[in-house]
Amino acid sequence: MLLTRIKGPRDLDRLSQEELDQLAAEIRSFLVDAVSKTGGHLGPNLGVVELTIALHRVFDSPKDKVLFDTGHQAYVHKLLTGRQDFAGLRSKGGLSGYPSRAESDHDVIENSHASTVLGWADGLAKANEVLGREDHHVAAVIGDGALTGGMAWEALNNIAAAKDRPLVIVVNDNERSYGPTIGGLANHLATLRTTDGYERFLARGKELLERTPVVGKPLFETLHGAKKGLKDFIAPQGMFEDLGLKYIGPIDGHDIEALESALQRAKRFSGPVIVHCLTQKGRGYTPALEHEADRFHAVGVIHPDTGLPVKTAAASWTSVFADEMVKIGHERPDIVGITAAMLHPVGLNKFAEAFPDRIYDVGIAEQHGATSAAGLATGGVHPVFAVYATFLNRAFDQVLMDVALHKCGVTFVLDRAGVTGDDGASHNGMWDMSILQVVPGLRLAAPRDAEQLRAQLREAVEVKDAPTVVRYSKGVVGPAVPAVGKIGGMDVLRAPGAEVTRPDVLLVSVGALAPMCLEIADLLDKQGISTTVVDPRWVKPVDEALAPLAERHRVVVTVEDNGRTGGVGSAVAQALRDAGVDVPLRDFGIPQRFLDHALRKEIMAEIGLTAPDIARQVTGLVAKLDGRYDSEPAAAVD
Repeated sequence: MLLTRIKGPRDLDRLSQEELDQLAAEIRSFLVDAVSKTGGHLGPNLGVVELTIALHRVFDSPKDKVLFDTGHQAYVHKLLTGRQDFAGLRSKGGLSGYPSRAESDHDVIENSHASTVLGWADGLAKANEVLGREDHHVAAVIGDGALTGGMAWEALNNIAAAKDRPLVIVVNDNERSYGPTIGGLANHLATLRTTDGYERFLARGKELLERTPVVGKPLFETLHGAKKGLKDFIAPQGMFEDLGLKYIGPIDGHDIEALESALQRAKRFSGPVIVHCLTQKGRGYTPALEHEADRFHAVGVIHPDTGLPVKTAAASWTSVFADEMVKIGHERPDIVGITAAMLHPVGLNKFAEAFPDRIYDVGIAEQHGATSAAGLATGGVHPVFAVYATFLNRAFDQVLMDVALHKCGVTFVLDRAGVTGDDGASHNGMWDMSILQVVPGLRLAAPRDAEQLRAQLREAVEVKDAPTVVRYSKGVVGPAVPAVGKIGGMDVLRAPGAEVTRPDVLLVSVGALAPMCLEIADLLDKQGISTTVVDPRWVKPVDEALAPLAERHRVVVTVEDNGRTGGVGSAVAQALRDAGVDVPLRDFGIPQRFLDHALRKEIMAEIGLTAPDIARQVTGLVAKLDGRYDSEPAAAVD
């Protein structure tokens, strides 16, 4: 096999055109076989095989910087830079599903959010200029979906300002981000795809005019001088050229020879150049091409021959939200949905099918989505903006200054909250309950099970004068966790017997961690430690009944699937101080560090967010209060 002979990019230089085509076929076969066993981003990588080969033949990585926006399409890049062991892809100790500096000098941007690569490229090109590195080049690959993000256009505006600073921007145009790319830019790119092209028109015109005596050549030169207007009429690529960017394309993104020719021309140019490549997401794999929703953008473990999942998926948090949104939509004609290029991943596809005139896909533009939601709310409807928890970080200012300041009734639904695991540091939703704590008036719900998700979503959309947030985990929704009582707005999940006059521990359980918190209470009970477990349901603002309840306990413990700094534990501690309640408090959550990719349960164990770990520490805390501290109380609760 040719692939096994590729240890680095320069090994590609020796291959003939026929061998390069064979290598592309081998890579596709490898990807289908490997990713079907581990899960991962299959469709995007099948679409960039020839493009990645061409990039590494034209540019000299790692001296030249080859950058990928978001990075989920970098599997081929990994294969060509000496990383061909995909057995542990996205697993602990295995390859990351994104570029990783720890893995290779060829990787520049760690796994990231979309639309950032052009900012990186601008900075790297400027650094080359400052340091006089004229033999260093920067090539940035960005998808048509990522180009819908505002950051990309902010960067383009800066890149175009320096007409003599070399930089190659490769637009990987497959008409999709997750699903089909939507918006004005997408329509423009579609026009470029379907236009016969100015160059062929001009070539034909030149041929005809040069045959015309006397006036032919001057007329051609006049037309050629007016080519800007002519180009806009015949192939409207002027959007890029108006910014001052040289445009090459569209290029067949699966023709290695054509790609190399275009990239070489771009590399030789002394300023910024856009190379527009047309690719096919999922290319070479029939099940992906036939999957209209997202062309196998990301898959779990599948049968390689059929593309069907190996295991039948159980009900997920996302599916519960999806079904309830449709029910609410039938009851309330003022409910509309917003997604940032992730209609299917966040579960709004069912709402879109039921109410096609009440769904808005804003593209990869979370900031715009949030402000547009404020406008919708001001206009008299109630928008529900469903987005991954980690991506709401990008729209914080808009949540604060556009939605909250104006007291707009907007509901943000945060999918994949907490530790998500295998997608790595940038995709863990561990920041939302911290950053949203500072937003005045905002109300934040963390449902513990499917029933509570349905109920709290309905409660959220009833709020008309403030932003509301409903956040839930990734994956399968757990069993129902019934309440045994209610105190204020909080559900009591476990209470000590009536004979206990002052329980030892008040355990505040946040969201989907309720089953684990009940397990902690069981372990503490075995040590003779009495525990009350409450689910606040709405964690912001802190329930007024919590402080008086805490005062009747010896210790308060909070457990949350969020960063400890500024999270629910911090908010509870502040509420107790404000109420003058002087009770020891211990908060358990995610440490404020970037977490390596691994299974969720592995990460939870690594950071000590498990029932035995927490019970061990709480046992030690109670023992200190009793004056009977055992330096190794762990054995008692294992």
